[in-house]
Amino acid sequence: MSGSLPFYQKHHRHYDRGYRSRETESAVSQYQQSSSSYTKSTKGLRAATYTALDESKLSPLPKRAKPTYLAMDKENQIIGYVVPIFRGSHEFESGLSNTEEARAKESAGYLARRDLFSSGMESEHTEHKSRRTIMRESADRISLSKRIHENEEYHKRMNEDSLMHTPGFVIKPRSHTVWEKQCVRLHCTISGWPDPRVVWYKNNVRIDPMGNPGKYKVVSSYNVHSLEINRCDFDDTAQYRVSAMNSKGEISALASVVVKRFKGEFDESLPSPSLQSRKFGFEAPCLDYGVKFETHIVEKFGVSFGREGETLSLGCSVIIYPSLQRFQPEIEWYRDDKLLLPSKWVQTHWSGDRATLTLTHLNKEDEGLYTLRVITKSGFETHSAYVFVRDADADVAGAPCAPLDVYCQEANKDYVIVTWKQPAVDGGSAILGYFVDRCEVGTTHWAQCNDTPVKFARFPVTGLVEGRSYMFRVRAVNKAGMSRPSRVSEPVAAMDPADRARKGASAPWTGQIIVTEEEPVEGVVPGKPGELTVNEATKNYVVLSWKPPGEKGHEGVMYYVEKCVSGTDSWQRVNTDIPVKSPRFALFDLAEGKSYRFRVRCCNSAGVGEPSEPTDAITVGDKLDIPSAPGRVVPTRNTDTSVVVSWEASRDAKELVGYYIESSIAGSNTWEPCNNKPVKGSRFICHGLTTGERYVFHVRAVNAAGISECSQESEAIEVKAAIGGGIPHASPAPPYGITVLESVRDSMVLAWKQPTFIGGADITGYFVDYREVIGGVPGKWHEANIKSVSERAYRVSELKENMLYQFQVRAANMAGVGIPSLSSEVFKCEEWTIAVPGPPHDLQVQEVRKDSLVLLWKPPVYQGRDAVNGYYIDIKEAEADFEMWRGVNEKATDKPYMKIKNLKEGESYVFRVRAQNKAGVGKASEHTEPVEAVTKPGTAEIVVNVDDDGVISLNFECSKLTTDSKFVWSKNYKEMEETRCMSIETKGNKSKAIFNTPSEDDLGIYSCVVTHTDGVSASYTLTEEGLKDLLKISHEHKFPIIPLKTDLAVELLEKGRVRFWLQAEKISTNGKVDYVFNDNMVSQGEKYKMNFDKNTGIIEMFIESLGKEDEGTFTFQLQDGKATNQSSLVLIGDVFKQLQKESEFQRKEWHRKQGPHFVEYLSYEVTPECCVRLKCKVGNMKKDSVALWYKDGREIKVSEKLDFSEGVLTLEITQISKKDAGIYEVVLKDDRGKDSSTLNLTDQGFKDLMNLVFGVIANSSTPLKIQSTEEGIRLYSFVSFYNDELHVTWHHKESAIAFTERIKSGVVGEQLWLQISEPTEKDKGKYAIEFFDGKGGLRRTVELAGQAFDDAYAEFQRLKAAAIAERNRARVAGGLPDVVTIQEGKSLNLTCNIWGDPMPEVTWLKNEREMVSDDHYILKFESGKFASFTITSVNTADSGKYSILVKNKYGTESGDFTLKVTESMGDFGVISYLADVDGNVTVGPSTPASTCRSAKQAPPTPTPPKSATPIPKNQTPITPTPSTPVTPNPPTPISMTPIPQNSTQVTPNPTTPTSMTPITQNPTPVTSNPPTSTTPIPQNPTPVTTNPPTPTSMTPNAQNPTPVTSNPPTSTNPIPQNPTPVTLTHESQTPATIPTTPTPQLSTPNPDEKSKNEAKDDKGKATMWKDSVSLNQPAEEAVEAATTEATPTVTSLSDPAPEPNPEESTSVPETANEE
Repeated sequence: MSGSLPFYQKHHRHYDRGYRSRETESAVSQYQQSSSSYTKSTKGLRAATYTALDESKLSPLPKRAKPTYLAMDKENQIIGYVVPIFRGSHEFESGLSNTEEARAKESAGYLARRDLFSSGMESEHTEHKSRRTIMRESADRISLSKRIHENEEYHKRMNEDSLMHTPGFVIKPRSHTVWEKQCVRLHCTISGWPDPRVVWYKNNVRIDPMGNPGKYKVVSSYNVHSLEINRCDFDDTAQYRVSAMNSKGEISALASVVVKRFKGEFDESLPSPSLQSRKFGFEAPCLDYGVKFETHIVEKFGVSFGREGETLSLGCSVIIYPSLQRFQPEIEWYRDDKLLLPSKWVQTHWSGDRATLTLTHLNKEDEGLYTLRVITKSGFETHSAYVFVRDADADVAGAPCAPLDVYCQEANKDYVIVTWKQPAVDGGSAILGYFVDRCEVGTTHWAQCNDTPVKFARFPVTGLVEGRSYMFRVRAVNKAGMSRPSRVSEPVAAMDPADRARKGASAPWTGQIIVTEEEPVEGVVPGKPGELTVNEATKNYVVLSWKPPGEKGHEGVMYYVEKCVSGTDSWQRVNTDIPVKSPRFALFDLAEGKSYRFRVRCCNSAGVGEPSEPTDAITVGDKLDIPSAPGRVVPTRNTDTSVVVSWEASRDAKELVGYYIESSIAGSNTWEPCNNKPVKGSRFICHGLTTGERYVFHVRAVNAAGISECSQESEAIEVKAAIGGGIPHASPAPPYGITVLESVRDSMVLAWKQPTFIGGADITGYFVDYREVIGGVPGKWHEANIKSVSERAYRVSELKENMLYQFQVRAANMAGVGIPSLSSEVFKCEEWTIAVPGPPHDLQVQEVRKDSLVLLWKPPVYQGRDAVNGYYIDIKEAEADFEMWRGVNEKATDKPYMKIKNLKEGESYVFRVRAQNKAGVGKASEHTEPVEAVTKPGTAEIVVNVDDDGVISLNFECSKLTTDSKFVWSKNYKEMEETRCMSIETKGNKSKAIFNTPSEDDLGIYSCVVTHTDGVSASYTLTEEGLKDLLKISHEHKFPIIPLKTDLAVELLEKGRVRFWLQAEKISTNGKVDYVFNDNMVSQGEKYKMNFDKNTGIIEMFIESLGKEDEGTFTFQLQDGKATNQSSLVLIGDVFKQLQKESEFQRKEWHRKQGPHFVEYLSYEVTPECCVRLKCKVGNMKKDSVALWYKDGREIKVSEKLDFSEGVLTLEITQISKKDAGIYEVVLKDDRGKDSSTLNLTDQGFKDLMNLVFGVIANSSTPLKIQSTEEGIRLYSFVSFYNDELHVTWHHKESAIAFTERIKSGVVGEQLWLQISEPTEKDKGKYAIEFFDGKGGLRRTVELAGQAFDDAYAEFQRLKAAAIAERNRARVAGGLPDVVTIQEGKSLNLTCNIWGDPMPEVTWLKNEREMVSDDHYILKFESGKFASFTITSVNTADSGKYSILVKNKYGTESGDFTLKVTESMGDFGVISYLADVDGNVTVGPSTPASTCRSAKQAPPTPTPPKSATPIPKNQTPITPTPSTPVTPNPPTPISMTPIPQNSTQVTPNPTTPTSMTPITQNPTPVTSNPPTSTTPIPQNPTPVTTNPPTPTSMTPNAQNPTPVTSNPPTSTNPIPQNPTPVTLTHESQTPATIPTTPTPQLSTPNPDEKSKNEAKDDKGKATMWKDSVSLNQPAEEAVEAATTEATPTVTSLSDPAPEPNPEESTSVPETANEE
């Protein structure tokens, strides 16, 4: 990709980012070509100017866009910078003019040209011109342009512009090679007029001095230009270009700067930049300025040992010089020369300076030679070391170790060959064979493939499912048992190799591979298979292979394998059950030693083909023999822990896998494997041996057939390092860091640092040379010391005062004197007179850990005026700048060492030390080498040990010892020697410092350093407290006691037995115990039983029961060798009495439990349904056991049969109340005994139970809700169950509410409510209902304020107004029948009740026409309540429909009736007013009973009135309640009782008192289709019975409501009618009015009074008055509910008719509504 960068080029300032793409390279090349073109004559430039002027038509110059110098690729990605090109045109000329005069001339000329042609330009844009006119104007413009050109040429010759010329270099910049951290300056001298503009570039990127303040400085003075680069580093190595530009052109010059890292490293001249390619398989562009990368691998990993299952990490630090941070090397890891790739077993990591390889789960397959290869463009460096993996412990003792290197070969459709390598350790007995297991990928189920173990390390696995993937593992078995399984093989797919290229994706759960088969071609019988051969023959199996037939079509074929015993011709098919799809097959169950021949047939759906040619006779048996034993074994010394073993290879060995080498300490005959993975070759280095021991070795060869016999033992060899440890010694590297510690008139004290490489042997000394430097010219070297010095500080004497000297140092070891160090800086030999001390020296770092280390130093040689009294330590990160030095200690330390803590793990640090005296703080020492804060693997600490004899010692162990390593012990970091108080013992890799007589003088810091290692060291601080603890432990070891886990204790057992016991932590079989009671020995007998378990250390003594004589002290005395201990237990006084009482109780309890008994005594719980459940748990019950419940001594009959299967008895009490308080008891009994349990539920017990019930009720309560009614606002909450004893408190604003007539509370069913009538602003606030449960209680709250209050109050006002309107609207209260039938000539008088406030207007209509009162029609409206209609003499013309219309401001209502006039009939003396079957009223002398309507017949649909008051829709009819019987007073001649319409049959009886009881009629819905508001009015037609002598008793019955269904949006409002008096007039008689009974009125009970009365009659029960409307109920429904729920009642006939009360509530009880 064009936008990509090599990893080492990213963010490099000195690389040209433009070179990333070819597009940018092309742009740069074009720029370079175009730059030269601008140095041509001015003529071409001027021509371009005129052309531009002509094209723009002298319009004002457009404003130039801000130039950009970013190079973009095709995808508009920034890829670099582009150098701007300045052109010598008029546009840029003005910008480069240097005088005000030139700019003024230019502006004047431009304005003149613009004004000259501006008018012509405007007209040209607006007028339509002909072609000829346009051509003429064009010619004029050309002529004018020539005149302008000539004028400008004239002025040009008259001004200074004639002196302009392009820039030119008088002196070009030169290339420089400088050292790192030095400054470099590039100079050049440039001529040109106007003065050129000079720009500096680094790798074609412009240098911005302001962007890097302090780094670059650009100076221009008198045509001399310079670029100064401050403190150069390696990134400043680049190609620099200076570019000079003016209006005449541009010129550039190049110079290279090369920065070297160390002085004297590179002296050759460096070539110019170039792009090179990497050598090792990939291309990576890198600028090469002659720098060669040098790679050093340090902190190398050595020979490592691990165990199966562990995790092992190998790592090396890599130093690449010069260090290019953006260039990273390639890191490769190899095992036995095979490249390792990251996997679940192998993980690699490269941190930039350290390469790490982690083996996450070691197996023997991981053993081998590991090699790290670091590849750079200059080459590669490697480091190798061997890793040994020991076997994990076998699951079964004596079982062999696991096989290794399980591998799958020749995988095909239904079989695969599994191979492996035999383990080196057989567990002590020969391996009998191996079992192969398989597992399908995606599952965890392992199936064994072979029933009998196979000895051959190769096995064909058959029966695989084609297309699926499998993994395999192998286990070895011997007579002791089975080994651990090997590491699983890589997954392999069971499929034809030819299909592998066409395989599809694997199913994620099974690993099944989907193979797309070709389209089969039917009808082709396959041909013969070819080239049938025997690949492998063992005594267990034979493997055949062949080639598929050429003629098989495209259909897949299967194979049948046949065998035949040699010498016969009887062929037998082998695979009759298992089809063979692969051209390979393994045959089992062949007789060993017999000869067989084999052949194969092909088959498909078309048939079975001809057999192949048979094989030659094959004798069953192993073809591959076990290799012979290797030859002579020769060991050779290598190091102090390893030996090189060589041997002669096995002769005639076939398919050799490798060799196993075993070692044994001479004379022990115990052999240990040196390698667990077979090695090829005949030489191996055996590591991990003990220094100084004598070993013998033997070797065994391995192939698939097995492991050979052991070779002859080698000669014994002592493990001892060869000369040089097997590595030739070399002279050490040169020292470095030479500094001056003190200077006087004739001598100087020098110090230096130890070489980084000592040559494999100890440095024996150092040699110092010096030379004079006169006038900057050094002289000859002179030896300062003839005899080597061991210290890294030396005073060079016999020097000359005020002379300059240089020094060099050489190190020497047993291999010789190394090369000298680099020359030191020039030092002047003069007397130091400064007051402060000189720098400390010889800084050393020990005990490096991940967060701390110890820094040691030596005091300064130069003390100053006063003695040194302290030191300060400074620290900084290795890569940090000089300014990042910071102090470690705020207060000076007087010790020449310090432990520095709180380091960051993995960070590298450097340290320095400054000394101080009274005069101040002196110069800092040279800083140390970078030290990484990391705990190296295998780091050990000093361990304090106290042996059995009480000897205290400090122990340190080192696993990285070399031949020359020594343990150096120090106290307070000063080397110790053996004294009377302390001795040092070292053996092998362990050393210990022994305290002979520990005391306070031994307090301090003890450290141990192991020389000739990579800094192995540790320390231990012995404090005063630590010494006391050690002395205590030492005393315990000298005078041991038997440790006890527990002291002597006592416990009660079953039947009240008493057990005394204690447990010792550890006691041998020789231990004994004495049992003492009150200083007297007791022994085993009838009273005491003893037990002593020496395995667990438990000592016991049992007593069956305690008596008074057992009070006292019990003691157990223990003794085990010289260790003793005892423990006592005192049982006296109250302690003994309590124990004796408990023992007696336990004995009684045991007897109680022999029969039926309580496991858990009687208790109670409250269910979520508020049921109280008494329960107990019983045990030892049987079928005839009886459980009886009692309350207050009276048995409770339980209807259900008790079931003891679950052992729990329960008794439930629902709706608990005070009557349920009492004492409950359960009695269990049978023939074995009885047991009882009581529960007191009286007083406090009952209160606690009820509080629990109240808590359940409270938790079931719902949140408080707000509801508006016509009376006010109601708050309510529901509970799942209500109890009369529940105590509830209502709160308003955290204060209890005092209930009044306006604010009331109540309970209806499970609803608790608070009614606020006529709410005001004071009623706002937070309301709460609090349930009391005896504890904290539960409170439900609701906020009645803000919007919630406003909404509720608005709804209340609306409901209230609707209720008032409904109560006060005009209405016809009753009295009119539906149909009146009257004889002609009689008089008719009808009266109805009218209601309304204000008083309504009354209008009568006949046949929809308004009537006027006259002599025939007498219309009256009296007292505002009664409207009467009278016809004086009825005739046929009076028949028709009559209506009454009442109206006030709240509404209008009408009532209708139909009048039918019949011919006159004789007077029989009885006048009746009855309804016929059609609901008509007939007035006449008599009415047959047969004409009366049956009570069961439905009433006719009433005719809706034409005009009715609109009522809120969906109005529910009012349901009248049954009225009480009414008895008329005796004086009344006629008793008229309202009868329900269409439901009464009256039989006249002149002489006998008649009781008339109206029959209740079922409601019949009335449907009104017209879109008018109908108000069906249930009529109470009053039959008239004339019986003067005898009063008639009539009992009115309840009238069922008749619901009205209105399809259109109409409203119905059935209103009960009062009975109407009827005036009957006989012919030739004066009309007389028949008196009627006072009309019963509707009486609506007050809900509050009703609630109070019912509460008095039935305590504990309440009836909730249903609200007329909810908050979300529409207005129409609110009015409807308020009207329909009113319940009318009939008052006594003797009482005056009450007037309707508009203020009475119209709500009804909820129970009535439900009925």
